[in-house]
Amino acid sequence: MALRLVSDFDLGKDVLPWLRAQRAALVAAGAGGGGPGVLENNYESLRVLNVERNGNIIYTYKDDKGNVFFGLYDYQTKQNEHLYTFEKDLQVVSCSVNRERTLLAASLVQAAKEGRRNELQPGSRCLTLLVEIHPINNVKVLKAVDSYIWVQFLYPHVEGHPLPENHLLLISEEKYIEQLHIQVTQEDGNRVVIKNSGHLPRQRVAEDFVWAQWDMSEQRLYYIDLKKSRSVLKCIQFSAGEHFSLMFEAPLDVSLSDSGFKLVNFGYDDLQDQEKLSKHPTLCVFTNHTGSLCVCYCPNFDSWEQITYSVLYFHKGHGKTFTATLGRVDSRVTKGITFLSLDYYVAVYLPGHFFHLLNIQHPDLICHSLFLTGNSEVIDMLPHSPLQSLSGSLVLDWGSGKLYRALLNQSYLLEFLWNTRLDCEKLALLHCVLSCGRDPRRLEAKIIQWISENISACHSFDLIQEFIIASSYWSIYPETSNMDKLLPYSSLLTWDTEIPGITLVTEEIPLPLMKVHSFKGYWEKLNSNLEYVKYSKPHLHYNNSVVRREWHSLISEEKKGKRRSTVYVRNILDNAIKVISNLEARNLEPRLTPLFQEEDNHQRLLMGLMVSELKDHLLRHLQGVEKKKIEQMVLDYVSKLLDLICQILEASWRKHNLHPWVLHFNRRASAAEFAVFHIMTRILEATNSLFLPLPPDLDNTEKNEKVKLSIIVRLPPLTGQKICRLWDHPVSSNIISRNHVKQLLQNYNKQPRSSMMDKSSFSVEFLPLNYFIEILTDIESSNPALYAFEGRDNVDAKFVEEAALKHTTMLLGL
Repeated sequence: MALRLVSDFDLGKDVLPWLRAQRAALVAAGAGGGGPGVLENNYESLRVLNVERNGNIIYTYKDDKGNVFFGLYDYQTKQNEHLYTFEKDLQVVSCSVNRERTLLAASLVQAAKEGRRNELQPGSRCLTLLVEIHPINNVKVLKAVDSYIWVQFLYPHVEGHPLPENHLLLISEEKYIEQLHIQVTQEDGNRVVIKNSGHLPRQRVAEDFVWAQWDMSEQRLYYIDLKKSRSVLKCIQFSAGEHFSLMFEAPLDVSLSDSGFKLVNFGYDDLQDQEKLSKHPTLCVFTNHTGSLCVCYCPNFDSWEQITYSVLYFHKGHGKTFTATLGRVDSRVTKGITFLSLDYYVAVYLPGHFFHLLNIQHPDLICHSLFLTGNSEVIDMLPHSPLQSLSGSLVLDWGSGKLYRALLNQSYLLEFLWNTRLDCEKLALLHCVLSCGRDPRRLEAKIIQWISENISACHSFDLIQEFIIASSYWSIYPETSNMDKLLPYSSLLTWDTEIPGITLVTEEIPLPLMKVHSFKGYWEKLNSNLEYVKYSKPHLHYNNSVVRREWHSLISEEKKGKRRSTVYVRNILDNAIKVISNLEARNLEPRLTPLFQEEDNHQRLLMGLMVSELKDHLLRHLQGVEKKKIEQMVLDYVSKLLDLICQILEASWRKHNLHPWVLHFNRRASAAEFAVFHIMTRILEATNSLFLPLPPDLDNTEKNEKVKLSIIVRLPPLTGQKICRLWDHPVSSNIISRNHVKQLLQNYNKQPRSSMMDKSSFSVEFLPLNYFIEILTDIESSNPALYAFEGRDNVDAKFVEEAALKHTTMLLGL
């Protein structure tokens, strides 16, 4: 499965055995009523109510008399604790406990059973209570109304001693939210009681909303109100004390009715029919530590053949609307769509139909997101019961009472990468796997193995190029924010190929209007993203074009006898020495292939220029980062680029059991040598457009000429001929001449010839050559179109004669 659900909590395993043990202990002691052990066979009433910010899980159950018990599972100690018992047959709407576990807030309604007397106050349908539970003491009625109320204690970012004041949110079905300020004091030792319980100050937080979502980890409230029939998303950030701030407003182009009411992440709500929920719009907000802000929305289903959903990438300034083909018309959509937050990705899942893994850091190209459909593994990937995505990649299965941590399944993704045939899936999977970040060295080795066996399998992009860029990006990206704007993420700038089973429309969207002027943490990163969208045109991604120009300029000046300042050149060469040193430090064993070890001044100039230009680029655009840290990041990034090249070549060398310097050029190549040579040419092809430092073109010294010639004769014939036409050298002319003569003579039939030759047509008095050239001329003149050398109209008998004379002259040393 592409997702791995790691169980963090299970009612059946973490709570039920404790409850049974408590009951057994009470039975053995002959005790009755009032404790958590009084639970006969009514275990089916056990269910999760809420997950607090510290990970503690609140659950409820009933005994055979209908009494309602509240318990808490401590996420840190893995221990259970009985909190409180209501000795009335009521149904729980909502429950929350403060951080110190001294106060419990609960909202209850009359149990839906015929013949039951009304256990609540006359004229009220929902009773909201605040209970002192350290120790169990007073119960205060907060609200007794005819509408449902949900409760949620705030958990401020404060560590240490207990707070003197607690803050409780009340969310009303009548579309308002208010905050209660509850002061507590200690009496008689550790007894905690509510101070001035007769009057609890309350403050209106929001009103007239149609949808609200709670982020328990970040203590944020998102809600939507309708202004002149237009939906507006707002966010409130709660901080220590009674302070809260409206952070932004963002218009939403979504269809919501002012008669509807939907809450997300305010605990379990079994008062709504889950089947009916699948017919209502699904909407949720996801953020992550990089400053992303995504709104995922799926309107009502209006077709059994396809489904439409939208993701608004506010941190990028655009939204995408996807239309997915359901494929199986006979399989109706009985479950609602699920959106899950997975750090750098958002998963869209429709049970039995498809799984879409959306890249939220780089959403521009659809090929960087993974769309899976049409096989049983995808259909059965996740539970079919209602799932709720909580903060920090937590997923709660309300039906089974299980809490999972959702992770990308790196092993499955790697296996899928080996087996898939679609270029779009290969590209998306490559980035998914690299984003996991677990054991990168082992991961890179597996990807390199895959590349070496699929080097010619991709037609839409260069495998080596994409791997080098993507892996280098992910090696440096987590170190600081804004790297996604400054470093290249992919070798691709566009993607025009359709993705099977899905289409999309991309539209610009209005940016959120920030309502505060001072930012910290996440808000600072979000604001930076929004500012980048507003003002950064064109994009600021680094590329080596500046390096290319400067390197060519330095080489040209060197050939003309001009020199830059000694200090400038020395600094560049010092950068290269640091890169090589850093590169060597990454490997404990000596390399089989001696890349970047030769004393090549041009290569080192290029290497040093990469460091210099990238450092200048980051210093210009990375605000608030120390220069020393930037210098180290640049050094690590450039070293990573070159190290990946070495790894690819090294892996190929080891795979074919070749030894150092095995590519001798004085004998015929083996199949293994040819395979390695093919990888080397693909590496050169991939890195050439990236302008990375590899050994430059050989000059025409005698030693290098032999190397070039040995390479050419090992190439496939057609490839060798094309290379010869590019190499302006006597050796190349010799090869071209030989091919031309071979082509002319392969069908030659000897005819009687005149013994008289026109000597005036020959520049050299060398009878064997003169006679041979005459034969070639006659053949060419008999059918010039047939024997024209491909791509070289000026190759004829005269060309062959000149090449032969030059070759003979060289051999004789004349």
